[in-house]
Amino acid sequence: MNVDGIEVPRGTLAGFRQTWKADLLSGFLVFLIALPLCLGIALACGYPAIAGIFTAIIGGLFATLFSNSELTIKGPAAGLIVVAIGCVTEFGFTGGQDPAADFQAYRLALGVGVAAGIIQILFGLFRAGILGEFFPPTAVHGLLAAIGVIIIAKQFPIVMGLSPEGKPLELLAKIPTFVMEMNPLIGLIGLVSLLIMFGYPLVTHPTLKMIPSPMIVLFVSVPMGMYFNVGREGTYTFNEQTYALGAKFLVDVPMDMFSALTFPDFSGLATTTGVKYVVMFALIGSLESLLSAKAVDQIDPYRRKTNMDRDMLAVGVGNTLSAFVGGLPMISEIVRSRANIDNGGKTRFANVFHGFFLLVFVALVPGLINQIPLAALGAMLVFTGYRLASPHEFIHVYHLGKDQLLVFVSTIVGVLATDLLMGIAIGIGVKIIIHVINGVPIPSFFTLQAQVTQENVDSATIVVRESAIFSTWILLRGHLHRLLHEGKRVTLNLDETRFVDHTVMAKLDEWKTEFDEKKSTLSIEGLDQHQPMADSSLSARKKPKSRQA
Repeated sequence: MNVDGIEVPRGTLAGFRQTWKADLLSGFLVFLIALPLCLGIALACGYPAIAGIFTAIIGGLFATLFSNSELTIKGPAAGLIVVAIGCVTEFGFTGGQDPAADFQAYRLALGVGVAAGIIQILFGLFRAGILGEFFPPTAVHGLLAAIGVIIIAKQFPIVMGLSPEGKPLELLAKIPTFVMEMNPLIGLIGLVSLLIMFGYPLVTHPTLKMIPSPMIVLFVSVPMGMYFNVGREGTYTFNEQTYALGAKFLVDVPMDMFSALTFPDFSGLATTTGVKYVVMFALIGSLESLLSAKAVDQIDPYRRKTNMDRDMLAVGVGNTLSAFVGGLPMISEIVRSRANIDNGGKTRFANVFHGFFLLVFVALVPGLINQIPLAALGAMLVFTGYRLASPHEFIHVYHLGKDQLLVFVSTIVGVLATDLLMGIAIGIGVKIIIHVINGVPIPSFFTLQAQVTQENVDSATIVVRESAIFSTWILLRGHLHRLLHEGKRVTLNLDETRFVDHTVMAKLDEWKTEFDEKKSTLSIEGLDQHQPMADSSLSARKKPKSRQA
């Protein structure tokens, strides 16, 4: 297959001969990013550090085989930290105070992970990948921003050499206290690591840019930890106060990784907690994975498209295998996938190489991993949380309209005050209320009033009446998908709608590109008399009552 005269690489054995060098280099560079992040995410989840490595290895070597996605990197993600730590906590995790209870909580969480993975396999087999289209983008971004806030709140005390005790909002309020009460040597390592992570985007030197920022953090923090002898059990005095040192401030992975294989306990599935977290792992993980895969498709230089059902199947298989041997839940992860593209990855073999390098490194030199300060990993996760909840996200949503900002903030507050599922439900509920205020009839939330007219062999018109909103987008998408598959040029007439929400405007913008890539056209008509609710071309559109028929 060719795109604009360029041969499109594919992850086949024949394609491997052409792209293996580029994929090998990219896989190695992604491995450098993944190694510390996998360790940090696992510890933040309340799992053993090695669990994150298991996940990335399985994501690279096994899950890749089931998906047609060429550029996504599959592995543990910061977005699932909140679900995972919530799961082990409700199963009795004590944070190290009772190792036996912690291990049992971990095994019960693995049982939940296996069940959630099987559900994701069923999602893929029954083509439920389209469900990712239902959730309003603003509510989803609010969910991710809330997760970012929680990650910052939980990880900042670790950066300071302290223990995170309390709810996210309480921990955020205590940040000045954490700085004042920090363990000076550990806090110094953490603060230097934070400085590197936040300062790295300002670096412009091309040679330095080739080295991933997490690896630079390790190059600096590991020697600092060794110089300060952080792993030595004991105490030291600073400014007339005594502080602890010891192995608890360093990563702990077994010298024989295979001895860390842990099998799940399925008894938790018969409890309310187990059922709750099976749903959360399956739903939140699937949603994040689908969004990541779609985002990667948009930046694929060769404009290849992922079959979302196959990718969901791949993630489900990966999660089932991962949880069965002691690993974290995985998704198609956006940050490492973007790094894969930036580093010249061509096909899925880059993901395979990334998993292979992790396997070799952890199998051969686990002693080096045990010299990594936890404060450095915490700093990486604080930066990850900041990127999820960046002020730019708030500004971007504000430009989409005050209504979208209200949905965004409501979702964040809902998640912080309750939990992830309830939080996104609150965000969607606020969106529904806004729609009703803007004149959307209640029946429009459940039915799409659309008429398709086949004008001739090459073209068709879709006339939508009443409203075009997020809850009926899947139905409208079905019409577009069918007509595109039939090779039609499509005119979408929205003149008879009262309201077109941001979700539909954003999705239609994506579908214009989809039609263009298939050498067809999607024309949007009938919005001349609608008033945009913000300056953005993707903002919701409302027809004034005076102009409604």
